[in-house]
Formats: sequence, C-alpha cells, structure tokens
Amino acid sequence: MNDVQIRSAEKALSVGTWLIVGGAMLFSILTVTPLMERHTPEGWKWTAPILPLVVDAAVVIVVRLDAVLARMGGHGGRWPIVLRWMTGFMTLALNVADSALKKELVGVAVHAVAPLLLIVTAETGLAYRQAITAAQTAREAQLKAERAEREQATTARREAQERRVREEREYAAQLAREQREHEALLAREQTAREEAVRREERERAEARERAEREARERREREREQQQAERERLEREATQRRERERLEREEAERRQRQERAEREARERAALLSGGPVNEKLPEDKARLVVHASFGEGLPVRAAADLCGWSVGWVSARYQEHRDSAGLALQGASS
Repeated sequence: MNDVQIRSAEKALSVGTWLIVGGAMLFSILTVTPLMERHTPEGWKWTAPILPLVVDAAVVIVVRLDAVLARMGGHGGRWPIVLRWMTGFMTLALNVADSALKKELVGVAVHAVAPLLLIVTAETGLAYRQAITAAQTAREAQLKAERAEREQATTARREAQERRVREEREYAAQLAREQREHEALLAREQTAREEAVRREERERAEARERAEREARERREREREQQQAERERLEREATQRRERERLEREEAERRQRQERAEREARERAALLSGGPVNEKLPEDKARLVVHASFGEGLPVRAAADLCGWSVGWVSARYQEHRDSAGLALQGASS
C-alpha cells in the first residue's frame, strides 16, 4: 500500500468508528434514560441521563486512546482491555435491561444490536489500526531502503568520477613527460647537425668548436641529470603524500571505530539500569532516550527507562529522526 491508500483507509476507519460510536451513544441515552427515570426516587429524575452519559464517555475514552496507541505502535496492557469490555457489557446490560425485565425477547434482541455493534467495532477498529500501523511501518522501511540504494548509487558515481579525473591527470602528466623527452631528443639531434656543419665549415677552429661542443654536451647532461633528479624528487614527494594520506585515513578509521565502541559502551551503561519508578532529570533522561533510539528500542521501553511520559519520549524520538534525516540529506548532497 502507498501513503495515499493508508491515509484513506485510516480516515474511513476513523469516520466509520465515530459514526457508530455516536449512534450507539445517542441510542443508549434514549433507551436507558426512561429506565433510569422509573428507578430513580422522586425529585431526582433529572439525574437519569447521567449514568448512560458516564458509560458512553468511558466508551469514547477507550476508542480514542486505543486509536492513539495503535497509531504509535504501543499497547496499554490489560486494563484498557478490561475497561473496553466492561463498558461494552455495561452498555449492553443497560440497553436490554428494560426489555429483559418485561421479558420481551424481541426487545432484548433489538436493543442489543447497538451495544454489540459498538463492542465489535471497538475490537475490530483496534485490529484495523494495528494493521494500518504495521503497513505504515513497512512502507517507511521500504522508503528507507530505497533512499539507502540511491545514496549508494550516488557514492559509486562520485567515486567513478573521481577515479576518471585521476586517470585523466595521470595520462596528461605522462603525455607531458613524453613531450619533454621528444623535445630534448630533437634538440640533441639539431645540436649534432649544427656541430657537423660547423666542423665542416670551420676546420681551423676544430679544437675550439670541440671544446664548445663538449661544454654544451656537459651542460646538456647536467640539465638531463637535473631533470631526472627533479622527476625523482617529484615521484618521491607523490609517494610520500600518498603514504601520508593512507596513514591519515587509517587513523581516521581507527578514531571512528573507537568512537563507535565508546558510544556503544555509553549506551549500554545508560540502558543497564532498567526501568525506573521516578522521572530522571531531563538532561539524563535525554541521554537515556538518545541511547534507546540508537539501540532501536520501542518508545514504551524508553519511557520505562527514563520515567518520562510516552508523548515526551515520542517527541524526542521524532527529533532524533529529523536529525538523522538532515544528516543523510547533507551526506547525499
């Protein structure tokens, strides 16, 4: 199911439940009030509608709180179940009492329709809301997995682009070295040709030209040696930078690992105390909620550990989810 279908189903369930509850309350008040008037002392008959109103108010509380707990994925325990069935049977008993006292079986059956429908609707609505909550949880897990896949694909594309840029730089450097070597070779060939021409043209200056040629060759060798030395130094500097980068990455990895282990120990220390009977100070309660969120504990378990209300803990969980979402968006951008 998608989000639109889930919201539509929840809206239809909520509207239908409250229509049934409202109709049952109105029917109960109209049915029980005459019975209470006949069994109320004179002068107090104006209190006859109070009892059906109290019972129906308890029904409204049960239906509303069950809806909230189901939406949050929590469970109120056995007392909400006791209250739900007790109010249902009270409503049923009050509605059929008048007909039962008169021994009218048809009246008992007719007046039992609305209370029975209210009881079954409360139980069915709770089951439906739990199913809708499960569907929403599954949808959120699916969306989270899709976001993770998109982030992995983005990271792979970025790494491929960086690798391509690095290879292009290396290829450009290789072309530049080959170009310099080719130019040096052309320069040596040109020098040799000029020396041959000068030797043919200036036989009388052969000694001087030879000395000049040797000097030029020596300077050329020195330049080549200097060039080779510079290249060697560049290679050594590149290798040294690469080693330093690897060492930094290894140090960062160890720091992240140590930080993760330290945070795990801190969370374990915070959660090892078990449920508390009194509210912890707010700063410590926030630490306990943060640790519970990191360990993936339910909201109810976190509330038991810190002593604060489920609503307060749910708000802190939402803050942590928002922070995690912003962090993921920053990492993907």
